[in-house]
Amino acid sequence: MTDFITSWIWANKIEVLGAILGLLYIFFSIRQHILTWPTGLFTSLLYTAVFFQSGFYADMGLQVYYVAISIYGWYYWLKGNKKESNGDQVPVTRFSRKLLLKLVVATVFIYLVILFILIRFTDSTVPVMDSLTTALSITATWMLAKKYIEHWLIWIFVDMVSAGLYIYKELWPTVILFIVYTLMAILGYIEWKKDLKSTN
Repeated sequence: MTDFITSWIWANKIEVLGAILGLLYIFFSIRQHILTWPTGLFTSLLYTAVFFQSGFYADMGLQVYYVAISIYGWYYWLKGNKKESNGDQVPVTRFSRKLLLKLVVATVFIYLVILFILIRFTDSTVPVMDSLTTALSITATWMLAKKYIEHWLIWIFVDMVSAGLYIYKELWPTVILFIVYTLMAILGYIEWKKDLKSTN
């Protein structure tokens, strides 16, 4: 049994390392630590290779976006507007109604584009939900870079829906991973809310 597990881990070492870094990425983002971004960057680079080898080209494209947003988030957290936090770090904030409207419009547009691509050019069995979780993930990652607390609420929803999709696909290890992601997103929201209250 030990030999089987060792062989499986070695054969899937890139994916395993990506999953471990993915958990660290969420941990660091909960703590608002700058290591969020280099960890996220390496996670995305690893999963770009994993999805390319597996033929999941839409997911690979999403990872390329994550690489770009990780570089942006890294820069913004280091050099962004820090006036409200006395220069220590970019403060946690809430988005305005005006920004909410813009984000909804952008997310719907991204969703429709991805849905069209999946229906027209792939054999996806869950194009509607796959498009929805992908579009929301793009929006939530940008919101994390800007430190809007509401991004955690989006991740809670996305991770729960994704867990359901992976149950449907019988990808049980990934189901467990996304249940962990959901719990960590709830914890992240609670921790960022404390920080938000302390700065008000």
